[in-house]
Amino acid sequence: MLDTYSPSWMTEDLEIFKDAVNKFYTREFVPHSDRWTKEGIVDRDAWYKAGEAGILCASIPEEYGGGGGTYAHEAILTEEMERCGVAGFGNTVHSLICAHYFNAYGTEEQKRKWLPKMATGELVCAIAMTEPGTGSDLQSVKTRATKQGNQYVISGSKTFITNGQHADLIIVVAKTDPEQGAKGISLMIVETAEADGFRRGRNLDKMGQHAADTSELFFDDVKIPTSNLLGGEEGQGFYQLMQQLPAERLIIANQGVGAIERAIQLTVDYTRERNTFGNAVFDYQNTQYKLAECKATWMAARAMVDQLADQLMRGELDANSAAAAKFWVSERQCEIIDTCLQFFGGYGYMDEYPISRMYTDARVQRIYGGSNEIMRMLVARAL
Repeated sequence: MLDTYSPSWMTEDLEIFKDAVNKFYTREFVPHSDRWTKEGIVDRDAWYKAGEAGILCASIPEEYGGGGGTYAHEAILTEEMERCGVAGFGNTVHSLICAHYFNAYGTEEQKRKWLPKMATGELVCAIAMTEPGTGSDLQSVKTRATKQGNQYVISGSKTFITNGQHADLIIVVAKTDPEQGAKGISLMIVETAEADGFRRGRNLDKMGQHAADTSELFFDDVKIPTSNLLGGEEGQGFYQLMQQLPAERLIIANQGVGAIERAIQLTVDYTRERNTFGNAVFDYQNTQYKLAECKATWMAARAMVDQLADQLMRGELDANSAAAAKFWVSERQCEIIDTCLQFFGGYGYMDEYPISRMYTDARVQRIYGGSNEIMRMLVARAL
């Protein structure tokens, strides 16, 4: 069995946390998962339930309402969501990414204003980087934030934004000085309930991850107070983005490991039950060899990700190693799920079978967080 493995950083407290998280997802989210997929969005109430259960902002200090945990808690939350088959809940963006921008760079006032409400689920947060004509090249963003007295006026549009339909709080990547390139980028905080000129576009129809509210967002001369500049100093946005990327990319690899594990287990169970020509599909040598290869790949991915997670928690993880893990694990994830789906035959192509949804959900792992082509360039530059 795959789930008997524990990383070196796993403690008794983390095992208890893992068990509690699994039970929470199974009880509160799994019964609604198919409906969320059909409706294209997770219930807003799910965020409040997650907040009550301590699922949100688990790695944010307790003084700001968080759980006081580490990256290990976020990794467990992400992997258990995969193991349980829960899709579309954007907690990784909310808690690991957005919350840590506030924790690392926010002023004391900003931390105390927003983090406690993010921890309870009262505020759902998104980060708006990608634009219709700008993907991985963040230096080319066209969204502007122009200072006018004690306000900034934000103009521009964003797309592919996770949590876009629910978001009460949005970290917007914008140019405060277009002449300065990367040094002219700042992170602006938009509180959507108070933002005249802010519009949500479509909840985008995607190939996979249908339950995730991935949206277009429009900022038509949206005015925010100068106190909503993250950290209070212009031109720090690109630096802030780059410093958080190792954790953001490693969590994609953690997600991939959890998905690989689930795909293998689903396939082992199915092939043991399914008979062809008088034998269980699992009993054929080809099945055993293919699944053995899948397990060996999972073991390598598991070891890589756990080692890098340990480095991250010691403050030693470099961006290139995280990039390598992101592209390698996400590609193995797609390959293994494809291999596993084949053993289901025609049933594997039916959406009522989890392996089918896992196949389409996995594809974006090679795109978001920085495309795998960009990841290879980063790794190659460091050789």
